[in-house]
Amino acid sequence: MTDWLITNADIINEGRRFHGDLRIKNGRIEAIGSGLTARAGEQVFDAAGRLLMPGMIDDQVHFREPGLEHKGDLATESHAAVAGGITSFMEMPNTKPPAITLDALEAKFRLASTRAVANHSFYLGATNDNLDVLRSLDPRAAAGIKVFMGASTGNMLVDNPDTLDAIFRDAPTILLTHCEDTPMIEANLAIERARYGDAIPVERHPYIRSREACLKSSRLAIELARRHGSRLHVLHISTAEELLQFAPGPIAEKRITAETCVHYMQFDEADYATRGNFIKCNPAIKSASDRVAIIQAVREGRIDVLATDHAPHTLAEKSQPYETAPGGLPLVQFALQCALERWFDGQLPLELIVEKTTHAPATLFNVRDRGFLREGYFADLVLVDLQTPQTVTRESVLSKCGWSPFEGMTFRSSIAATWVNGRLACRYGKFDSNIQPGQRLEFNR
Repeated sequence: MTDWLITNADIINEGRRFHGDLRIKNGRIEAIGSGLTARAGEQVFDAAGRLLMPGMIDDQVHFREPGLEHKGDLATESHAAVAGGITSFMEMPNTKPPAITLDALEAKFRLASTRAVANHSFYLGATNDNLDVLRSLDPRAAAGIKVFMGASTGNMLVDNPDTLDAIFRDAPTILLTHCEDTPMIEANLAIERARYGDAIPVERHPYIRSREACLKSSRLAIELARRHGSRLHVLHISTAEELLQFAPGPIAEKRITAETCVHYMQFDEADYATRGNFIKCNPAIKSASDRVAIIQAVREGRIDVLATDHAPHTLAEKSQPYETAPGGLPLVQFALQCALERWFDGQLPLELIVEKTTHAPATLFNVRDRGFLREGYFADLVLVDLQTPQTVTRESVLSKCGWSPFEGMTFRSSIAATWVNGRLACRYGKFDSNIQPGQRLEFNR
């Protein structure tokens, strides 16, 4: 059923918050107003004053399919995303095989067309030797091109200076970079091994994957982008120093933009003592002053997008010693609630959280007809209950890995309902029995 009348909602969209109703017809928003009355054949949903906003668009996830399905897959992780109010995702190329050819890229779209319950797109991955493939990409066929300028999960490090220069010069669409300097990280790791042997404490993670390594790499990416006029989006900013490289202001006016992730606003290095490898990620979660600076940068517009970098690993993998435990956190199910904690704490206004999680990624990637509550746009919606807290338990986790870095935490909001393409897909974590696959995202490029 894709014809709905949502009444009595606290609507937040494009910087405004107002009481009203919203009509969905054939999967799209037909009307937004007040006093709308039900038509024959419509289902009525009383929002009861809860917050209605566009569904979150997550520009950075790792759903692990194909090849790493023991960690997660397109079905399990997209269900977790929808339960958390994420209606569209853009997935990274470091799967097995990696999406570094056009055929491998399209194979992932075919998988998602029947398995992903959220709308979706994928990135083409850069390597040291696939420049011709990158040049041949139709900008409308993928979310963008991902460049690993620091080694992370998978083996896709691009460290040839000539290749990097050519990628920034010739890329036909937006470039997204993971910025950490691998030689610096390896030198730091050698120092820690000499000190601790094979028992490096996880608390050393932010000093191994250091702020200097992040800053050196992001400076290089920005230098290359400025040299060639590239459209650059720097992912998962984790340090105060890096923030000074990005200008405040509206995202539509920028050629170089920045993203951070919800966990960098929630945790800091003091949390390693209790959460250990469960918050080990790349780049590393760093100091409390970095966390404060990141929130301030979101507020002033230096950071343009909030995302997750959802990257599940099994409990067994995360339970290994520091060096062998992989970096990455499962986040999509609770990401929006985590972001909303910044509102409860008086740090960010609701309107800005909606901007950074929905409007900004839609604008940045030129997503067609999504990311806003506008008549004629797809009805990708999330209804948030600001009055009903939710405590995260291991049993409540929908990601295949079965654990969460937020376990034991109580968020002061709940996700009441999520509509994807006009269909009511999920209510308080319970899915519609006839839930449908999401759609391939289209781009106005």
